[in-house]
Amino acid sequence: MIFLTMVNKVEVSHKTIIFTVILLISLWVIVQIRDIIILLFVSFVLMAALTPVIDKLEQKRIPRAIAILIIYAVLLSVMTLIGTLIVPPLVNQTVHLVSGLPAYIQSIAPEANIQINTLLEQIIPVGGGVIRFSVGVFTNIVAFVTFLVFTFYFLLERRKLNGYLDHMIGKEAGKRFFHIVEEVEFRLGAWVRGELILMLTIGVLTYIGLTIIGIDYALPLALIAGLLEIVPIVGPIISAVPAVLVGLTVSPGFALVVVALYIIIQQMENSLVVPAIMKKAVGLSPLITILALMIGARLAGAGGALLSIPLVLVLDVVVRHLLHKENLENTP
Repeated sequence: MIFLTMVNKVEVSHKTIIFTVILLISLWVIVQIRDIIILLFVSFVLMAALTPVIDKLEQKRIPRAIAILIIYAVLLSVMTLIGTLIVPPLVNQTVHLVSGLPAYIQSIAPEANIQINTLLEQIIPVGGGVIRFSVGVFTNIVAFVTFLVFTFYFLLERRKLNGYLDHMIGKEAGKRFFHIVEEVEFRLGAWVRGELILMLTIGVLTYIGLTIIGIDYALPLALIAGLLEIVPIVGPIISAVPAVLVGLTVSPGFALVVVALYIIIQQMENSLVVPAIMKKAVGLSPLITILALMIGARLAGAGGALLSIPLVLVLDVVVRHLLHKENLENTP
């Protein structure tokens, strides 16, 4: 008996090898310049939010470069005002709130002493990380100036994008890509503007309500409520917890008043504020938003959480355009 062994030979073409090498090199380059890519993406997000305002100023015969500088001056003035008027009392009240939080919890549940210590051990490193992140953002002047410069040129050259695309990738492909960019800009800009207005509205309403009922630490508690507004469903619940704890130190009835205040604010948001502000924004479902925030935070911390929603919006637009193109090509 003769046994024949057949050996299957796998041949790899030169094109496959070259493509693989180029792909690996490209991935390596992307990893090396990821900070620059993130900076460009954040600049693009800000450009999408500011473009409608710049266009309106340009329609009033204000040169585009001057209009951009005007908006920059307004934004920097607002940031300076906030830093001068709000940051000192915010830091003072926050320090007192954090230092007094263990005593508040112990007065409510004395038997929870071990859990409190464990909780503080987990919070302190996180708080230190947040502080280091915030200090890094505001003290890195070079990165901040570079971010403003990128955004400035994005806004300045925005009208020329169609011509650039036609020259680089052809008229037909450039037209399709330009439509994708337009929709990405619309959704990012609408989402950013809507979320900022929502966060500001909820923060102000919470501060006014807490001040009226006379609760301590109204400013940091209102800031927490405004920031957590970006997280649907879960965010408002989490933001109410420290306020209720502070209320319980006064009396159970006072805590119920705090709960009622937060419920009233959320009902106002759901019935009045959200329909009025976000009706033009194309949002994501709460489940996708929460998952994106969790994944972004796990991969890249606070910065990843902030960029997760814009990235999901971009991917959603690109995937829908690709699927739409495939459906058109498959249609007889």
